[in-house]
Amino acid sequence: MDEKIIFLVGFMGSGKSYTGRRLAEVRGRRFVDLDAVIEAHAGMDIPAIFAQHGEIGFREMERTCLHQMADLSEPAIVATGGGAPCFFDNMAWMNAHGHTIWLNPPIEVLVERLLPERAHRPLLAAIPESELAGFIRERLDARRMWYAQAKEIWG
Repeated sequence: MDEKIIFLVGFMGSGKSYTGRRLAEVRGRRFVDLDAVIEAHAGMDIPAIFAQHGEIGFREMERTCLHQMADLSEPAIVATGGGAPCFFDNMAWMNAHGHTIWLNPPIEVLVERLLPERAHRPLLAAIPESELAGFIRERLDARRMWYAQAKEIWG
């Protein structure tokens, strides 16, 4: 893994930000949270972006901010959003511009991590607790084809 940029991909709650911070510390690299870059770009938080611009508007901002990662002057670990690889040509772009790692914990771990965070996750806010595991399983199955294009799988 000697690429300048390492992109962490995976479902929300898979540990991309946590792992990214630790990996950046160990490797002496800069850590970049793509969601934080998007929020700075938009001047509002992710739920507000979804509310004001919808998912399509958010995904367009996400692609713009992702492509800015090619301009980083120093080696970095980039934690992407859970849906980032699944839109436009984002996964192919990340594979062409760096090293991709899919963080793939079991669904039970995702449910445990996401349950207390539902209100802050636009795609989960309206999902009843009893339906969360099924929603995650269904959404993960739909995204698996993009995540599986990563150069490495951890989990």
